[in-house]
Amino acid sequence: MEYRKIKDQEKGEESSEGDVEDLRDKAHSVLTGISRNKTQWKRKSVVTLALTILTSSQAILIVWSKRAGKYEYSVTTANFLVESLKCALSLTALANIWQAKGITEDNRLSTTFDEVRVYPIPAALYLVKNLLQYYIFAYVDAPGYQILKNFNIISTGVLYRIILKRRLSEIQWAAFVLLCAGCTTAQLNSNSDQVLQTPVQGWVMAIVMAVLSGFAGVYTEAIIKKRPQRNINVQNFWLYVFGMAFNLVAILVQDFDAVINKGFFHGYSFITVLMIVNHALSGIAVSMVMKYANNIVKVYATSVAMLLTAIVSVFLFGFHLSLAFFLGSTVVSVSVYLHSLGKEQK
Repeated sequence: MEYRKIKDQEKGEESSEGDVEDLRDKAHSVLTGISRNKTQWKRKSVVTLALTILTSSQAILIVWSKRAGKYEYSVTTANFLVESLKCALSLTALANIWQAKGITEDNRLSTTFDEVRVYPIPAALYLVKNLLQYYIFAYVDAPGYQILKNFNIISTGVLYRIILKRRLSEIQWAAFVLLCAGCTTAQLNSNSDQVLQTPVQGWVMAIVMAVLSGFAGVYTEAIIKKRPQRNINVQNFWLYVFGMAFNLVAILVQDFDAVINKGFFHGYSFITVLMIVNHALSGIAVSMVMKYANNIVKVYATSVAMLLTAIVSVFLFGFHLSLAFFLGSTVVSVSVYLHSLGKEQK
């Protein structure tokens, strides 16, 4: 009997020790989860804030870089520097990876002709789109540009359906209709005989930019997913290299005399430099959103950027914040959210 009691006591003690260890493990896992959630929340917050600021300041910096209503610097040289900076950032990221993990088959820069021959197409499309981005401001203001560039959501969705054979949900098609209505409402002009603030040339350029941006984006995604094992920084590097090459050709064709006679950096100002850095970092910020956040963050950044651009433009450029613009931007924000919601529910 005494022996049995001793054994029972030993079992009870072992059970108690096991319970204590289980409680410690659970407490540790809970604390680890809380710490991980805090880190993810901080990272998402930083990425969201960065993307919102970069998106909202993009159009403002382009307009602000003008002097007496025109660009005193060469827009082709500015585009070349944007591509060069993005290329340098990709190389820096690769150097960090090489230092940490070494050079592997997936992250090496050396490649084959079959792999790189597909990059000139999106690089050429982005070249034309980026150049139009400067010239459209002859017909549209910064807030109007932020509204109209949402057309690339429609072009991207339709091209996804045509090229990648992806089905669009009914919510997404409804979002497209709302987006068109919102863009039109935001451009209504009640102070003149002209119905819309933006002339036909501005709308045509916005639609062309949207189609070019959508096709380039879908084509680039198809390239990336064709070789999913390849490091994204390697793929970006080759895309930016061809972007630099095409922009160099554009400089030779369009601004060769000006660059030779006045210099490569003629007309540059502090605002111009900020604009170039902004364009380069915007691409990096989008990549970070894809990696560390989700589609809702992009929706939030797009919606807030439209309002921030309008508010800042009131003070910098004397923009009139009308009821039509406010209602139109609200409808656009809702349509962008619905498009995101439809994508997640498919």
